[in-house]
Amino acid sequence: MRIDLHTHSTASDGTDTPAELVRNAAAAGLDVVALTDHDTVGGHAEARAALPEGLTLVTGTEFSCRIDGVSLHMLGYLFDPEEPALARERELVRDDRVPRARAMVGKLRELGVPVTWEQVARIAGDGAVGRPHIATALVDLGVVASVSDAFTSQWLANDGRAYVEKHELDPFDAIRLIKAAGGVTVFAHPLAVKRGSCVPESAIAELAAAGLDGIEVDHMEHDEPTRARLRSLAADLGLLTTGSSDYHGSRKSCRLGDCTTDPEIYGEIVRRATGAFPVPGTGG
Repeated sequence: MRIDLHTHSTASDGTDTPAELVRNAAAAGLDVVALTDHDTVGGHAEARAALPEGLTLVTGTEFSCRIDGVSLHMLGYLFDPEEPALARERELVRDDRVPRARAMVGKLRELGVPVTWEQVARIAGDGAVGRPHIATALVDLGVVASVSDAFTSQWLANDGRAYVEKHELDPFDAIRLIKAAGGVTVFAHPLAVKRGSCVPESAIAELAAAGLDGIEVDHMEHDEPTRARLRSLAADLGLLTTGSSDYHGSRKSCRLGDCTTDPEIYGEIVRRATGAFPVPGTGG
């Protein structure tokens, strides 16, 4: 089985619609794909409706969190999307995205970049607007060569000149809320140092003690020594280890299935979940 547990669609900052994403996942030879858009479940219905035969969909979300001033992302799988407390938190984070993006556009204009809110909003479309949409605008304007080049201290990285904080969950609250909704929690790309500061291993241990289920080890932004370090840490803490592409369509260079999750780990995630079940494709 080939299992990719971290992808994005136009419901947040990917370039494939949810329907295109599941079709592309099947074409890439995947057996299981998780749709984990940022702070939203908005793409799940379309993905379900278009799910090809032979492909299983895992519903999820990538939650924006912050601890001790450091941003981190928490993947929540197979939770009940109607659970009220978790739904309220998703709404708070999502509603803060527009004023935050507008503020970043304002900072960029102060730095002499002729970007406009209208341009960014057009790129985001119906998706949950975020930094990758602003980065795409910078590419279109010729300010940077690629989306990844915009995520530096010069521009949009966590310590960047145009960075603006947004409402983010405390990760301990995220774990509590996701698990209360029947979901499973995995810390996404915990040592992706190119994105800015990372949480220390001591904090990962505290999250594990609070109920964190796993950490994403095999990821395009983790080199082999980092992956080995994370596997050792996971073994010490009793955490599951996953692998995922973090696919964003044409917005990033990674491809569906570039990193995958062991079938036994996937089976354990499904076993632990009580809020929702994987959706088998029937040729929709």
